[in-house]
This record gives sequence, C-alpha cells and structure tokens, in this order.
Amino acid sequence: MAKGICYGQSDVPLADSYLQEKSAVEDRIQQLDFCQVYTSPLNRCSLLARQLFPHEHVVADARLMELNFGEWELQHWDDISETPHAKVWFEDFVHTQCPKGESFSEQILRSQKFLNELRQKDYKQVAVFTHGGTIRAIHSLVNKVSAQKAFELKVDYGELVSFEI
Repeated sequence: MAKGICYGQSDVPLADSYLQEKSAVEDRIQQLDFCQVYTSPLNRCSLLARQLFPHEHVVADARLMELNFGEWELQHWDDISETPHAKVWFEDFVHTQCPKGESFSEQILRSQKFLNELRQKDYKQVAVFTHGGTIRAIHSLVNKVSAQKAFELKVDYGELVSFEI
C-alpha cells in the first residue's frame, strides 16, 4: 500500500516489511504462554495471528478493527485534509465522525466492550492482534489516559504492547 493512504478498515495487502515484522514478533512471543488468541478480522492482523499460532483457535473479533474512516478509506491524506469536514475532524477526532465512518470515541466504546467481555473470562494472558488506533483506544481505557493523549503513544507495525486489565 502506498504511503499516505488512509486505509482504516479496508483489507489492504500486507506491508513489504511483513516478513521482518513477523520474525520480530515471533522472537518476542516465543517464551510467552497464551490462553487465547484474538485478532482483528482484517488480513494484516489475522494472517499474522494464524501464522504465529497455527495450532490454536484464533478468534476474529470485529471490535478489534481499526477506526472506520468511511468515505475517506483508500483516499490519500493530502486529498482528505483539504476537505471542510477534515478540518473539523482534525480539530476534534475524538468526537467527530469521519464521513460515513466513526469517531475515536466510538472506537473506544467498541474496544471497551471487547475488554469487558475479556474480563469475564478466566484468562491469565491473551494475545491480541490489532491496529494502532485500537491499541491507543485500549491504552486510553486501561491506563486512564485521555482519548486525546492516547495518540501520543507511538505504535509501530509489528510492535508488542502489553496491558494489564
């Protein structure tokens, strides 16, 4: 996928760096023992989860998907940023929905529903393969960080982020 493209919930091809990221994640999780594996249903997460856990039941959960950018999906950010709605969204992405999409607060809400359900389980450690926006939403919820501040958390492709819920 070309740089500068908004792809949110679009099921785009894997990044060219996928094999290196897969190898790095594999090395970091080798000594960890997971009770359950969850993934976003989008290929850029689910393929990695299923390759790293080929003998496990990997549960795809739509609540783990990236932000729904609606009409902005697969558009170049330079083109999006010139629209009147984008100016409003950039000023308050927490509460403002993308055209025919969702706001960050809506993504936080669906992440909260996932976490609430996860807390009902008797798991000691789970693996969750998800996206930067969802990781930031969970960071906001678990670490009680404002939604605005959650975006200060830098999340790289293939990065391992841990939370205690």
